[in-house]
Amino acid sequence: MRLRRALVALAALAATLTLASPPPAAVAIGPDRLPFTVTNQSQRGEEVFLYVVGVNLATGRLGYVNQAGTFSPWPAGSNPPSPAPDVSIRMGGTGSSSTVHVPRGFSGRIYMSFGERLPFRLTPDGLVQPAPWAPGDPSENILFDWSELTYNDAGLWLNSSQVDMFAVPHAVSVTGADGATRTTGRLVDDGRNRIINGVRNQAGWAGLVRTRADGTVLRVLAPGKAADAGYFDRNYLDPYIASAWNAYTSKTLTVVPFGDRPDVRYYGRTSGTTMTFTNGSGQQVASFQRPSTGNVWGCDGALGAPNDQVVGPIARTLCAALHRSTLGRLDTQPSGTAADFYQGAITNHYSRLVHQNMVDGRAYGFAFDDVQAQESLVHSGDPRSAGITLTPFGPGGTTTTPPPTGAGNTFVSRLNDKCIDVPNWNFADGQRLIMWDCHGGTNQRWERVSGTLRTQNGMCMDVAGGGTADGTPIQIARCSGNPAQQFVLSGAGDLVNPQANKCVDIKDVNAANGAALQLWTCAGTANQKWRLG
Repeated sequence: MRLRRALVALAALAATLTLASPPPAAVAIGPDRLPFTVTNQSQRGEEVFLYVVGVNLATGRLGYVNQAGTFSPWPAGSNPPSPAPDVSIRMGGTGSSSTVHVPRGFSGRIYMSFGERLPFRLTPDGLVQPAPWAPGDPSENILFDWSELTYNDAGLWLNSSQVDMFAVPHAVSVTGADGATRTTGRLVDDGRNRIINGVRNQAGWAGLVRTRADGTVLRVLAPGKAADAGYFDRNYLDPYIASAWNAYTSKTLTVVPFGDRPDVRYYGRTSGTTMTFTNGSGQQVASFQRPSTGNVWGCDGALGAPNDQVVGPIARTLCAALHRSTLGRLDTQPSGTAADFYQGAITNHYSRLVHQNMVDGRAYGFAFDDVQAQESLVHSGDPRSAGITLTPFGPGGTTTTPPPTGAGNTFVSRLNDKCIDVPNWNFADGQRLIMWDCHGGTNQRWERVSGTLRTQNGMCMDVAGGGTADGTPIQIARCSGNPAQQFVLSGAGDLVNPQANKCVDIKDVNAANGAALQLWTCAGTANQKWRLG
């Protein structure tokens, strides 16, 4: 199921709350109050304050949840905004943990604030949330972040979010009734500093990094927020947008917005500054004016996406392509893999760096980063528990040295006694597989599930593009059940894709670390022979 992200207005003067809005289900699943454990592995000593704020889905009332899982509406506010009651849940510094309970029928945010309580305020219309990208906001000098969730009769949707800013490194997880735990949002070792330094070193982008007077880097602002505050060029994307938009004066853009409906296609051509889309019958169905840089950062204005089945899906596709700098270069959208994204000199380097430093490559770098499933989201239709882990701010988190041995088997080559490896634990869709010294880490272990070989986070070994030609890359991809993801290890040691009736092969009989894998006609050679480790 594709998840739409809806904006819930909390007050006329408030920031907006970006929430998952899955469809309802007929039968309630999961406990009435879901245990949700926040674990502090941040390596920071400050006390952490938690807040669970959002909306009661049954009544539409805005409010907060206490540690026991009771939802209470906010009291009436005033103009100017009045301070909200202190609804914080206290936990200690690094090494501490706290379990809160989230009631079914709730959608909102869990805030994590270090060392200080957050200054929530109330108007007659609702809650004014912290907006540290606005100079002078009361939260500007507080170190904090949040994750977003919806828990209803269809299950739990939980995601970390970098749409507005990147501040506190944290992973989100959910454990289902089957006992399986799904986790995302975990940074590579020293990933926070890598993101901060990467943004600082990008020409013209240093203003996105916001530092407190005591030297603490509080956050990296998303480019749109930084531009609004005067920290970044408001017109940064304009040259690229103009080039990409004008590319379709002489060729056609094909938008296929629904992954499960490849028959639904729209065709775009540009005339002047207007891109017009027609359906397969030639009827005009949508038109868009060339967006500004601000429209792209916010996926709004000229790229506003109404909750319909035509204009909205096209708009979100265009916005994702402009963030990833693939519009004008890839003429079917969405298309390509993570390796094709952020290739231009003018691109969303903030989102590029955040994705690059996630263990699984997934993040919410902008509002519609769920196009092509790049988002840092976990879901269970039958959850039993969930959690947030605050991970180290510096070195000592997820490592680039071998992690603990996990479940599943390794596939060891008879050519060089090396293992099939997901390089650098980068579990991004489309990541090509290589050979590396065997160390038993989770990026070398494969579980057999219904004829597929799956990584520890549920990605499948895959023949790129479903190809059958010699030389087609072997990669990982989201499990889809297609024949390109079926592999059989024969008694003779051949790892065969039955669709192509060809073997997984070490390219160029290369015995070195980093050698790429490909599909090739089975020849019985050592670079095509495998054993389980």
